[in-house]
Amino acid sequence: MALNLEGKKAVVAEVAEVASVAYSAVAAEYHGLTVSQMTELRVAARNENVYLRVIRNTLARRAVEGTDFACMQDGMTGPLVFGFSTEDPGSVARVMSGFAKDNKQFEIKMVSLGGKLLPATDIEKLAKMPTKDQAISILMGTMKAPIEKFVRTLQAPTSKMVRTFAAVRDAKEAA
Repeated sequence: MALNLEGKKAVVAEVAEVASVAYSAVAAEYHGLTVSQMTELRVAARNENVYLRVIRNTLARRAVEGTDFACMQDGMTGPLVFGFSTEDPGSVARVMSGFAKDNKQFEIKMVSLGGKLLPATDIEKLAKMPTKDQAISILMGTMKAPIEKFVRTLQAPTSKMVRTFAAVRDAKEAA
C-alpha cells in the first residue's frame, strides 16, 4: 500500500526518534523469506525489545540523517529490514544473527555501533557483548575478588592455629 506524504513523514519521524536513542543498528536483506519467517523474526525482536522495521531506503536515509547511524546511508540498497537496539548494544545483533543462522536467505548487510559502520562479519562480536545486567555482574565479581582474597589471607593464620590445636588435642587423646 502506497503512503501519502503525511504517512511518509510519520514513518520517517518514528524511525528517526528510535534511531536517535538507539545504541546499535543492523540492516539485513530479507529477499526470499516467507511471511511466516518474517513474523518469526518480528516476534523474536519484540521479545528482546528490538525495534524492527521494513522501510523504503529513501525514507530510511532521511530518518537516520543527523543520528549516529548516518554512516549507513550509502549502503541502503535493495530490500532491507532495519533493526535498532534501544536496551543494550548487542540485542539487535543477537536477534538478527540468530535468525540468519536458521534462514540462509536472510543476509546481514550493515552493522553500526557508536556512529561507526562495522563490517557485516562483526555481527558475532556485537552479539557476544554482555547485556547491562551481565556487565554489572562481571564488574561486581571483578571488584569483589581482591577483597575476598584479602579476607581469606587474614583468616588463614587463625584457622591454621585452630587446626594445629585440634591436631595436638587428637594426638593427646590418642596417647
